[in-house]
Amino acid sequence: MKIIITSKNLNASENLKETIEKKFEKLDKYFSSDIAANIMLSKERDKKKIEATINAAGTIFRAEEISDDIYESVDKIIDKLSSQMSRFKTKLVKKHKSPKGVIFEAVPEYEEPDEDIKVVKTKKFQLEPMNVDEAVVQMELLQHTFFVFLNMETDSVNVVYRRQDGNYGLLETVY
Repeated sequence: MKIIITSKNLNASENLKETIEKKFEKLDKYFSSDIAANIMLSKERDKKKIEATINAAGTIFRAEEISDDIYESVDKIIDKLSSQMSRFKTKLVKKHKSPKGVIFEAVPEYEEPDEDIKVVKTKKFQLEPMNVDEAVVQMELLQHTFFVFLNMETDSVNVVYRRQDGNYGLLETVY
């Protein structure tokens, strides 16, 4: 696995970069050598944030952690990613038995503006067919509260979302 480390508002030391690479070696057994792990290090106020995104065979694994100690956050990120792989192992194995790989980019979460609506970022992604169960798995792996996908059963754009009661909802579009 290739590890790509970028920093924003934070000067990452060589020791930190080596630690990240060493810790992510634990995940090497799960991925082929052509898979890339994108690690973003940033500073927000007095806290340090680490985000990890791994796009593997059309499935996106993502975790983030904010704390005072960036080294502790690296350990927590590894635990979160390992937990995701274990938790969704059965569903992912079923998904990748089919010849179609689903490649999706994350839908960004926007913060609610106080006054005027201002779109500060636009993201485009390719809609690929998947069923509702696969969409829920992908949403959970991305740690988002919703996920936009092309429903292969109805051939329409749908959104799955996590409800406040912990269950899932489905929004179906009609033309």
